Amino acid sequence: MSAAATSPESVPPSGELPSTFDFAEYLKLSRDRVEMALDSSMGPERPESLRDAMRYSLLAGGKRLRPILCLAACELVGGSSELAMPTAVALEMIHTMSLIHDDLPAMDNDDLRRGRPTNHKVYGDAMAILAGDAMLSRAFEMVAVRSPNVPADRLLRVVGELALVSGAPGLVGGQVVDLESEGQAVDLETLEYIHLHKTAALLRACVVTGALIGGASDDQLQAMRTYANGIGLAFQIIDDILDVTASSEVLGKTAGKDLLADKTTYPKLLGLEASREKALQLVRESKAALEPWRNKAAPLLALADYVASRDC
Repeated sequence: MSAAATSPESVPPSGELPSTFDFAEYLKLSRDRVEMALDSSMGPERPESLRDAMRYSLLAGGKRLRPILCLAACELVGGSSELAMPTAVALEMIHTMSLIHDDLPAMDNDDLRRGRPTNHKVYGDAMAILAGDAMLSRAFEMVAVRSPNVPADRLLRVVGELALVSGAPGLVGGQVVDLESEGQAVDLETLEYIHLHKTAALLRACVVTGALIGGASDDQLQAMRTYANGIGLAFQIIDDILDVTASSEVLGKTAGKDLLADKTTYPKLLGLEASREKALQLVRESKAALEPWRNKAAPLLALADYVASRDC
């Protein structure tokens, strides 16, 4: 990853990347674009109490890796990231919904998210549930209603991907198995199932939907799925490690929750060092999947390295 400096103007919103790619600058500019789009996606609708609860969690900051992955995938296959931005926003809304619901007392029962009180601690359990529900509905609205100039057949495939990832084949199914596994002896296969559905499925949807909007070929879509599955599983393994090694202040959420809930994690099954090596191997395999498009894949390759090296 080059450390060469480039000006904001030298990193285009889509298309070919400069010969010296500054990932830190790319990440900052992409995050700024996403933040603006997220803010504008939430209008002055009523009831204001619901809007406030939605904005509280959606605009709480974060890395915005999921929408950035969507934009980068669209660019890799030759599409315009501007066309993918509504879908990128939709993906962040689905992610935010999952965080609001996961934090509820009936789920993971957490008081802290992104460095501040969780949604239900501020607005109550009922409003948190409804804010999450409204966020999920708004996600489909962003794709189906607020995506001008994208061919209808591509949008239909995107809607299908979002429906799969947000339901039983994805986030919901993974959460159910996760809840049922608390306090149980869980083997590596079950743990991988949970992580592939709770975490990797949404990351895969980010990459695949961006590629679909950009007009990806079948070969490109298959490579994108392989890439995203790898970084998705690696992302969760690193999360498991950080839950053991990092503080709540660093994480922005309650540290040690997995241990308290008696959840099976990669460090619990494999140990810290073996877990780190597993994550690194997954990242190497993810990057290898994009080798045929290496000259255009700098953002996705750098994002894979970022997943493996993050400390918060």
